[in-house]
Amino acid sequence: MKKGQSFHDHVVRDLLAHLPEITSRVMFGGWGLYQSGVIFGIIAGGELYFKVDDTNRADFERSGSQPFVYAQGNRKPAAMSYWAVPGEIMEHKEKLREWVERSARVSRRARRGK
Repeated sequence: MKKGQSFHDHVVRDLLAHLPEITSRVMFGGWGLYQSGVIFGIIAGGELYFKVDDTNRADFERSGSQPFVYAQGNRKPAAMSYWAVPGEIMEHKEKLREWVERSARVSRRARRGK
């Protein structure tokens, strides 16, 4: 079984099951999370991260969240626009729904901007 598979299954089957059109795809040793075909989050290293921009970053910062950081080869670490979802958000389905929807909107805006 893939490392983190049980966490992935918990997120998709338990935490996000009440939301419409949630899918996941394997990517770079983790998973991309999609709603209606729009990526809104990732699972990497046993953590759940949601897409962030200036419209929702403050909520993540207030919760003490940190961005997903990765390093390729000898390059210095780089932060992505995905931040860890705080545990208290994962415990409340309605708050989680709101955060998913906001992160999906972030991705839609980013797509339009390209």
